[in-house]
Amino acid sequence: MLAVAPVRRHNPGMEPTASSAASAWYRGALAPLGEPGFRKLWLASLGSNFGTLIQTVGAAWLMTTLVHSADMVAFVQAATALPIMLLSVPAGAVADIWDRRHVMLLAQAVMAVAALLLTVLAYRGVLTPWSLLGFTFLLGCGSALYGPAWQSSVGEQVPIAHLPAAVALNALGFNIARTVGPALGGAIVAAAGAQTAFLINTCSYVGLIAVLAAWKRPRPAATLPPESIGAAIGAGLRYARLSPAIRTVLVRSAVFGLFASSMWATVPLIARDQLGGGPLTYGLLLGAFGGGAVLAALASTGLRRRYGPEQIVTLSSGVFGLATIVMAVSESLWLSVPFMVLAGGAWVLSFSTFNVLTQVLSPRWVVGRTLAFYQTGVFGGIAVGSWMFGMCAEYVGLRIGLVTGGLALLAAVLLGRRWPLHAAGMADVGPLENAVADHAHLAVDPDAGPIVVSVEYRVDAANIGAFIEAAHKLGRTRRRDGARRWSLMQDLVEPTRFIERYQAVTWLDHLRQWQRATAADERVRARVLVFHQGPEPPRVRYLLARAPDEAPAGGGTHWVPPARERRHPGGPAPAGHHAQGATLPPPKH
Repeated sequence: MLAVAPVRRHNPGMEPTASSAASAWYRGALAPLGEPGFRKLWLASLGSNFGTLIQTVGAAWLMTTLVHSADMVAFVQAATALPIMLLSVPAGAVADIWDRRHVMLLAQAVMAVAALLLTVLAYRGVLTPWSLLGFTFLLGCGSALYGPAWQSSVGEQVPIAHLPAAVALNALGFNIARTVGPALGGAIVAAAGAQTAFLINTCSYVGLIAVLAAWKRPRPAATLPPESIGAAIGAGLRYARLSPAIRTVLVRSAVFGLFASSMWATVPLIARDQLGGGPLTYGLLLGAFGGGAVLAALASTGLRRRYGPEQIVTLSSGVFGLATIVMAVSESLWLSVPFMVLAGGAWVLSFSTFNVLTQVLSPRWVVGRTLAFYQTGVFGGIAVGSWMFGMCAEYVGLRIGLVTGGLALLAAVLLGRRWPLHAAGMADVGPLENAVADHAHLAVDPDAGPIVVSVEYRVDAANIGAFIEAAHKLGRTRRRDGARRWSLMQDLVEPTRFIERYQAVTWLDHLRQWQRATAADERVRARVLVFHQGPEPPRVRYLLARAPDEAPAGGGTHWVPPARERRHPGGPAPAGHHAQGATLPPPKH
């Protein structure tokens, strides 16, 4: 479950009242608004979302007046989603290694300047289809930079227990704007033209920039120097690749975005061709979509207490697929609007569930990057789907494209059998206290390396199979946190003796591995230690590779050859031996 329901003790003769139920709903769903920082940012974001939605209506409808090509209209949505697909990964790394407030301010400034230039060109009447797409793409670049920093900062605005409700409230804020904004945008475009919609969007950035500038973001203590962007991206990719639960979320969200875009990207065409309407009809359809999303966001906290993420996403995919098929055959606005409401609810339940899962399954050190991978998959699916279904509408017809997308979403429900969604407890990815520990007794240059860590276990012969299975799970967590060349070796002379071995490129990389350890990792390690036999804990060595002409560590004069060149007849090196000659205390391995 994504949120933990409060424990209820049954008291005979006392049943929950409507007021107590409302109070419980308030404490669960609206509790994050009690945090001043979150409340101010939420209100400012709500105003900015209104501007964005009004601008989106203006851009999409302006394109229908500039060209009569269905694929160019769909390209407006693709131009918004494509930069998020391309830039989210480096943006996620930036969000994890730089000050997130500064990143968000930079992104908002970029979007404000792009919106201002778009407004000026629109008022001068010199916009072309391709220049409109270009500015839409630039606004998407700002969103790509802003998204990971904004979403990963939610955990800094509210207590971790309120994180699912905070994510749902952010979705609620956007969808409140989606409910009113498109209809308002349609009225503005009809009355004053697309250029007025662009001007309103430009003004909407001012409030959010002011709130971000005043926000006192809590800054975690920097215990280690930041990684480079390239190294941070590599570490994030490795973590996501070796985390089955996160990998499942990425696959499922990308598939949903790909096929759900069959309707989302062609709403202007549905309004114009299916229903024979204008910008007001388009705005009404988007308003109905947003209304359903608002209702779903308000109900999401209660739904997550009752149902698991797999049940929510399965139901949402089925409902969205059915609504897409109905929109393919409907020629009545009165029939289309209710199904747009259902589609909006399904959309926000699916994506808020994916978002919450990504955050609660990711440690804080990598959450910006995993959210970036999530955004890349979602918006990549939307961008590809928008182009694909736009071309389908152009060459084989809008109805065929919508039916195809709807049927594909219904079939995607079967993915839950192969890749079900699971949610771990939020404490599982919390950092361990004192996780960063310098094990060396000698001064070690942070850039010295490679570092080789070996752990020796003694296992009862009857438990060897179970031990090997548990050790390989531990190996996956070590590799996920940055260990390289992990291996488990069995002594052929003493079959009950096993050596776990892995490397870090530098001593600093080894310390980062310790900093990244979580409570879930500790449980995996504890499972391995259950099989260790003997009065002493497993013997651990930290070995530093040394060149023949290299100066000794710690300023000493005696140098011991690297462990790989040592020979210990009849068995392993003496307990506590270090390649530098240091005796180390038993660490938490």
